[in-house]
Amino acid sequence: MYRVLITDDLSTAGLKILQETPGVEVVNRSGKHTPEQVREFLQDVDGIIIRSATKLTPEILKDQLRLKVIVRAGVGVDNIDLPAATREGIVVMNTPAGNTTSTAEQAMALLLAMARNIGPAAASMKAGKWDRKSFTGTQLAGKTIAVVGLGRIGLTVARRCIAFEMKVLGYDPFLSEERARAEGIELYRDIDDLVGKCDFLTVHTPMTPETEGLINAARIAKMKKGVRLINGARGGIIDEKALFDAIQSGHVAGAALDVFVDEPPKDWGLAQLPQVLATPHLGASTDEAQELVAVEAAEIITGFLVRNEVRHAVNMAPITAAEMIDMQPYLDLGRRLGLFMSQFTKGGVRGVRLQFKGEAASKKTKLISNAFAAGLLSKALADNVNIVNADMLARERGIEIKEELSHEVGDFSTLISATIQTDDGESTAAGTIFGKQFLRLVRVDQFHLDAYLDGCLLLYKHIDKPGVIGFMGNICGKHEINIAHMALGRERNEPGGDAIAVLNLDNEPDDETLAEVSAHQAVTSVQLVKLPKAGEPLPWLVSR
Repeated sequence: MYRVLITDDLSTAGLKILQETPGVEVVNRSGKHTPEQVREFLQDVDGIIIRSATKLTPEILKDQLRLKVIVRAGVGVDNIDLPAATREGIVVMNTPAGNTTSTAEQAMALLLAMARNIGPAAASMKAGKWDRKSFTGTQLAGKTIAVVGLGRIGLTVARRCIAFEMKVLGYDPFLSEERARAEGIELYRDIDDLVGKCDFLTVHTPMTPETEGLINAARIAKMKKGVRLINGARGGIIDEKALFDAIQSGHVAGAALDVFVDEPPKDWGLAQLPQVLATPHLGASTDEAQELVAVEAAEIITGFLVRNEVRHAVNMAPITAAEMIDMQPYLDLGRRLGLFMSQFTKGGVRGVRLQFKGEAASKKTKLISNAFAAGLLSKALADNVNIVNADMLARERGIEIKEELSHEVGDFSTLISATIQTDDGESTAAGTIFGKQFLRLVRVDQFHLDAYLDGCLLLYKHIDKPGVIGFMGNICGKHEINIAHMALGRERNEPGGDAIAVLNLDNEPDDETLAEVSAHQAVTSVQLVKLPKAGEPLPWLVSR
């Protein structure tokens, strides 16, 4: 019998699913508890469903030998210490689908209310005023809206905007052209090409280092005068100070905000501007959303416990210690190849082909493929992309990952090769394992070489002629950059053809150094790739 603990209020629909699932016993202790009490409750249960009130800290999770799974009825997992859960071998899952419709509807409500001045008009009526002239708005039909981020919620918003006869432009680095076309969205890969073409802009990305301040002062300045902005995703994706200044100057006509950097705001200046419609993070605050996340949480935890299903995991699925010891270098190689390709390739990803040769073909290649996908997507998505959810996230963006297996041994006893089709063409990288732990990059496009697959990599393509390598050594010496290793790949075994060099550097070159390298007449391209240090553990490692 699997025991599931409930410590926060859960809708009756979710409780009913748990109670009616054979083999599951519900331990309902919803209410306020001390950390010591929660720790004690967890010692004899297999899983727990929480909302936002219960905090699962490292102290609570440490040595919980029976606990297998935590399910958050909602999207955010800020109240769960993910590294601690992972270290203890506990799978953490959330319910991203349950509040999609409610959050998208909130964005549409903000859009409509802002366009038609609903908030101030309603306040005027409550003040006993009949003032029609002050609240003239703008219609949505015929206008252009930019949707930044085309995941579940972004696509749902886009569909509703199309129903309102709006032209929809979209920005997403991973959604395929075919999927965007099928949805009726004009897709852009460069956000700077998008921002100047819209009357409205709404953001629906996760908060990551790459998306923080994504809509900044420079990009707002490129927008049309009179543009209106909506943020129902995460505070800080739109730079709040830049938005405040642009509204004050008259460049931005208005904004509708459901989220803020600080909640509640420490500085109420932006929220109190008359041109701003502000709500206190109500995106998922509907009866339906709360019931849906409860139902989804119950289905997820029973599926995991009873049928070994893993859905919407935000850390790593548990595998045995023996499997991990065997698979770790292959997972590491797959992830590093994905990280490499995410920085080396240009253009939107359309498809991926992974080839496993030799010993690699006899391993659990699906796990390796997921590790590759996690590396490929990690720069664009939230930090919780991992080998459990990476494949799903790729498929949602129209990226299909195909596997090809060959047990024949070629030049290497094991080889993993990744070929990515992008909007701009095709790129290939291949890696191998020397011994049991040394990872090597052995191919980049048509060039064969032997480079370390760790740390800071400087790649430059060039014409194979005397003096280029010496030039690079002088530049690095001039800027006090130490070259740890250098690998060279040549198109042919004689001078004059194309070549590529991969330098493993002990310290990262600055923009001035890269500019000097690019200025050499024989150098045709320069690319900096940042990978984990050698031996750095996988972020999803589980010890049980």
